[in-house]
Amino acid sequence: MNRPLRALALLLVVLTTACGVAPRAVVVDRSPPPTSRPGSPIPDGARTHTVQRGDTLYGIAFRHGLDFRRVAGWNGIGPPYTIYPGQRIRLQPQGAGTAVATRPAGGSPAAGNRPPGGAIGTAPPVRPAQPAAPVATAPTPTAPVSPPAANPATPARPPASTPPAATAPGGPVRWQWPTAGQVVGRFVAGDPTRQGISIIGSAGQPVNAAAAGTVVYSGSGLIGYGELVIVKHNDEFLSAYGHNRKRLVAEGEQVRAGQQIAEMGRSGAARDMLHFEIRRGGRPVDPSAHLPAR
Repeated sequence: MNRPLRALALLLVVLTTACGVAPRAVVVDRSPPPTSRPGSPIPDGARTHTVQRGDTLYGIAFRHGLDFRRVAGWNGIGPPYTIYPGQRIRLQPQGAGTAVATRPAGGSPAAGNRPPGGAIGTAPPVRPAQPAAPVATAPTPTAPVSPPAANPATPARPPASTPPAATAPGGPVRWQWPTAGQVVGRFVAGDPTRQGISIIGSAGQPVNAAAAGTVVYSGSGLIGYGELVIVKHNDEFLSAYGHNRKRLVAEGEQVRAGQQIAEMGRSGAARDMLHFEIRRGGRPVDPSAHLPAR
């Protein structure tokens, strides 16, 4: 065989051998980065909260550090702030004229204990989102919204829980210490684990309302707070009392300054203590700046 034919035969052998070998797959990782950096846009799922059985608008706003009036405005929800299980609640403003807080289709909620604060009762009509109301320095009385006429073709759905029908007290809030004991944990601005103060004491010790107001949440639905009571003092201020052994007040109940509302305990804590917060316009503030010196 001459040299050109021999070279051609050798090339055919090499190509035939190569075709019998399976090629190796090249793996390309196209997954997104694991987390977003601070300041980057929040994923769409984080902008909404799906209402669970017993949720209330006050509790949802408290959980996310928001003013309940702003949350209501973003979702077109008016007093008495009725919401329903399965409803999506927007936690940030959206484009004008787009309603997000809609009632879920079908099904009926089961009765149960109420989680976090706020109101749920007779359903107001769903309206387009309105601009958030400015933070008020004094409570603004609002006339209750009458429920719409029932549609005979659509059975009425019971709300997730019953709203407190309270009128916030007028005038400035006059604070007092909620319990006796040593302060062992201080407020640190911007630290989500230190949004109030911790006062140690003994099991069963009285926990009192730090000012007159209305109980807008009494339950254990907020993780990290144990048995929790939240009191609304006016449209600007709320106070929260966590880790109780026993709650002595119910949602919608009017309380006086100094009235016992719970017994100290260690629910959600390592020792008997009271976790006490003051929130102004939905945001935690330093309770020591409002409580009298002692």
